Amino acid sequence: MDLERIKRVGIAAACNGAKVLREHFGRLRSVQKKGAIDLVTEADVRSEAAIIDTISAAFPDHAILAEESGIHAGSGGRWIIDPLDGTTNFAHNLPLFCVSIAFAAGDRLLAGFVLAPLLGELFVGVRDQGAQLNGTPISVSSTPMLAESLLVTGFPYDHQTIFEPLMERFSRCLTATQGVRRLGSAALDLCYVANGRFDGFWEQHLKPWDTAAGFVVATEAGARTTVFSGAPYSIDKDEILSTNGPIHDELLNLLEL
Repeated sequence: MDLERIKRVGIAAACNGAKVLREHFGRLRSVQKKGAIDLVTEADVRSEAAIIDTISAAFPDHAILAEESGIHAGSGGRWIIDPLDGTTNFAHNLPLFCVSIAFAAGDRLLAGFVLAPLLGELFVGVRDQGAQLNGTPISVSSTPMLAESLLVTGFPYDHQTIFEPLMERFSRCLTATQGVRRLGSAALDLCYVANGRFDGFWEQHLKPWDTAAGFVVATEAGARTTVFSGAPYSIDKDEILSTNGPIHDELLNLLEL
């Protein structure tokens, strides 16, 4: 597998998707609803098309799993795409959103690309090559204990179906730490764990495109990532806990209900 070529194409695809998002930011003509609070805009759709066009031009045989257009059959590799992670932020003119693209061979996630266009931040992680922010190596924090940590979490679109356990976990973590933030983009949350802005991140009811790219970036930056039981994370699981490592077991205990 030519990971250098994968990296070049992944970055190019992220940049092309991000260009569409910049063009549409603050200029949306319509916002559709996939659910009560789950939004989709023309920016999502056009960004995804630009990303897929870029990837397909370089790897016409590869499979694609994309949030808006679903499964595109193929072989030789699979790209997992969220063309706009943080759509609600985008629709409200908040700059906390990104393009998220991962590459997998079989069940192994090998590369992740997360680009926040208005923040000017490109996170890249490649298996066994480390993680970078705008070309500079990054690593997780060294915060030794939960009481000294700053965490980030997310609330799923169907939060009303799990409201009580969601609030119980949130309350426990808020009480035990220096604070908990909620940014609205799981991909950025994972990348912010990767470069030490946050010490840990947890969320549930997620899709593969929400976490695949950020997982690679975080892992390559030294993060420990599991599900709430402590079992290994994989993209077919709908929950994730990613930390700097030292606080992981403490945080697992708080998430156990």
